[in-house]
Amino acid sequence: MKKVLIISTSLRAGSNSEIAAKEVEKGAKEAGNAVEFVSLKDKNIAFCKGCLACQKLGKCIINDDANAITDKIANSEVIVWATPIYYYEMSGQMKTMIDRANSLFSRDNKFKEVYLVTTSEEESSHVNEGALKGLQGWVNCFDDVELKGYLSLGGFNTPNEIKNSERLKEAYEFGRRL
Repeated sequence: MKKVLIISTSLRAGSNSEIAAKEVEKGAKEAGNAVEFVSLKDKNIAFCKGCLACQKLGKCIINDDANAITDKIANSEVIVWATPIYYYEMSGQMKTMIDRANSLFSRDNKFKEVYLVTTSEEESSHVNEGALKGLQGWVNCFDDVELKGYLSLGGFNTPNEIKNSERLKEAYEFGRRL
């Protein structure tokens, strides 16, 4: 059993990436993992100021929801980021949360495996390359942490569109394999 944290980064109601992330959660739970799901949808997360105080304090000086989420990241063994693809890149909310989790660099962390789940309108093989590159850059900053895999679900544009798709089975199976 692994302690898994799934972070849904879309702010849109009926988000296809959040629906896919919920299927990953279902699969991961049914595989026997302890799973926590966090959505950034209703969270207050300010931009990083670049002051680096977090490196000395072990937490950010900005008092908002990012510190609690950062603690959840630090205490999980597996992190799954779920994001819609915007302009061939991760959502701004995901990037902001990654930046705000800067205190992780000076802390002891349990996570060793990182995964990415994306949804997009376009179905081409290169649609999530920017998001993968950005997430890999974050992963590279930690010793013994690996970007273990990703799931790219394309062909979805309107809210809730993925609900009627056979592709949700892929998300479920992805979760079972974590």
